[in-house]
Amino acid sequence: MTDTFVALSDPTRRLLLDRLSEEGGLTLSDLSAELPMTRQAVAKHLAVLEAAELVASERDGRCKRHYLNPMPLAKMARRWLGRFEDVPMTALAGYHGSAAASRPAHRP
Repeated sequence: MTDTFVALSDPTRRLLLDRLSEEGGLTLSDLSAELPMTRQAVAKHLAVLEAAELVASERDGRCKRHYLNPMPLAKMARRWLGRFEDVPMTALAGYHGSAAASRPAHRP
């Protein structure tokens, strides 16, 4: 799961995932056409996404087509967000932040 968090930490990689979510089967040229970086830089970002298994690729003749693999994201959502789905909002009603934040500031 660490690879997933590392891959998602970069805004360019999140943008690539958004594009693949909207339209799968994009080539490197398709993905790099609207980005202000070289194809090589986009290829490096794709390699990180593939290593995290967030992107799956397949050959189509001379082209390599990229697709979003939502499974790691679904696993992460179940693990980190799923446990909060059934938490009643009243459980948070008494939360007032940290004790330090609620104390008045010390003035000399």
